[in-house]
Amino acid sequence: MDSGTWSSSARSARRDAGAVARPSWAPNAARIGGLAVAVALSVGLTPSVAAAVPPGPSDTQIATAQAQADAVQARIGALSGQLTAAEEAVEDARVTALIALDQYQATEASYLAAQQQADAAAAAAAQADADLGVARTQMMAFARRSYMEGSTFAGAAALITAADPGELIQRAALLEAAGSHRSDVLTEVTVLRVQAAEAETLAANTLATAVRLQEEAAASLAVAETAEASARQQAAALETQQAQLTTELAGAQAELTALVGQRAAAERAAQVTAPPQPPPPVQTTPAPSGNSTSAGAGDASKAQIAIDAAMAYEGLPYAWGGGGTRGPGYGHSGDEDVWGFDCSGLTQYAYGQAGISIPRNSSWQYSALPKVSRDDLRPGDLVFWARNTSDPATIHHVAIWLGGDRILEAPQSGSFVQVTEMRWKGYIGAGRPSA
Repeated sequence: MDSGTWSSSARSARRDAGAVARPSWAPNAARIGGLAVAVALSVGLTPSVAAAVPPGPSDTQIATAQAQADAVQARIGALSGQLTAAEEAVEDARVTALIALDQYQATEASYLAAQQQADAAAAAAAQADADLGVARTQMMAFARRSYMEGSTFAGAAALITAADPGELIQRAALLEAAGSHRSDVLTEVTVLRVQAAEAETLAANTLATAVRLQEEAAASLAVAETAEASARQQAAALETQQAQLTTELAGAQAELTALVGQRAAAERAAQVTAPPQPPPPVQTTPAPSGNSTSAGAGDASKAQIAIDAAMAYEGLPYAWGGGGTRGPGYGHSGDEDVWGFDCSGLTQYAYGQAGISIPRNSSWQYSALPKVSRDDLRPGDLVFWARNTSDPATIHHVAIWLGGDRILEAPQSGSFVQVTEMRWKGYIGAGRPSA
């Protein structure tokens, strides 16, 4: 599925990699809840007040209205719970896909290294075979001359035919050097034969390892693609459910308004109002302090080079699995036609431009970098998020810290490289590539 098929509402649900997006209809639900509370309060009006207002619905009608309001409120609550559960399932599937992709990238890097070793071993074996062939040819030529001349001392005739003592001495010196070379050739034949066998064995073993790693990489990629496809399907189903819920909320609101309208009008005429309801407490997630700083001060100029390199791509599309040291690239599974960066591809590229090499995937980047505490964060540091903040193996996102609670990141499919506010929920720690 191309990332362009995502609606704006589905993309909003995935914007925060560390928190479940709140439904866009939540304020409406709060207003409906407030209306139901007002209805409940209206039932308790004293007879003296009721007598002072124009005649309204009968007690039976009010009781029926209250029952209907309660039923609508219960239905709203049930639907809200279902939608919240669906949002959490989508987020969980998305994080699973990101972790699977991270593992695939790590395995793919290992495979490429093994393949390079296999190619080098194969080249060494080929060169050893070539050298062995030359040595054998030289040895056979020496044996042939010895046989044809009737002696292993092939230079005897050359000495006998010397024109004078000076030429005789010169030819003897040359023949002695040639004899030493023949001895070296015989030794080289034995050594090269052993080297060729060892190189061929190493090449075969390394190739076998490369093939196994390639199969593991393909399996990891399949898991990542399946997880991502599942997340997108759940998001599409969620969008349909949200539309149905919005329609039902509108109907419930109209029903409540019609049922309590007369009594509400009478209450307003008598200036009887329900006490204002306090807003629900805001749920906050305390930000962890992070690991203690083990990194040095770092190189601020290189950190700025990395920031500038990444900022140059602000607005570039997110590509799931795309990009790296060489720059943007096409993504995987659903983002095959998207040219851009994913989170760790962007950070690897940025620091590559500063002359600093870091791993391709986010969990390896976190593992490889000197750690930085939250209180010691400096521009250019990399900040990481994980499903389980006590387990680095569940890291699924990385961004560049800009300072002032701002980060530069490639968030998720359907989004772009952008500057956003720091999110502390799911934050596991930070590292300093320039240290």
